[in-house]
Amino acid sequence: QVQLVESGGGLVQTGGSLRLSCAASGRTSSVHAMGWFRQDPGKEREFVAGVYWSTDNKHYADSVKGRFTISNDNAKNTVYLQMSSLKPEDTATYYCASRPWRAAPISEPRSYDYWGQGTQVTVSS
Repeated sequence: QVQLVESGGGLVQTGGSLRLSCAASGRTSSVHAMGWFRQDPGKEREFVAGVYWSTDNKHYADSVKGRFTISNDNAKNTVYLQMSSLKPEDTATYYCASRPWRAAPISEPRSYDYWGQGTQVTVSS
């Protein structure tokens, strides 16, 4: 199993920045990709960004391109999400997730095996 622990959420004003961290432990050798997702109550979980562990190939949702940056530190088994130019519509609970090699797109939440507990991001207008 892989355990994921997120940190770094909080309250920020429109236009501000936050950095989320997700530390992985356990069977991290099985991790092929990690992703960040977000979810509002009553809505489906939405892909934000993802990174393939070995190639560092990164993908972003159109809604965050140019504002968010995903990065990973393999030595620390940690993935980060640097969020800038935040908007009220970015308000959500943010989750990190990991998966082994899968053929499904990195944006597909059902392809992930392990999830963190979530961290709240609130952007005030």
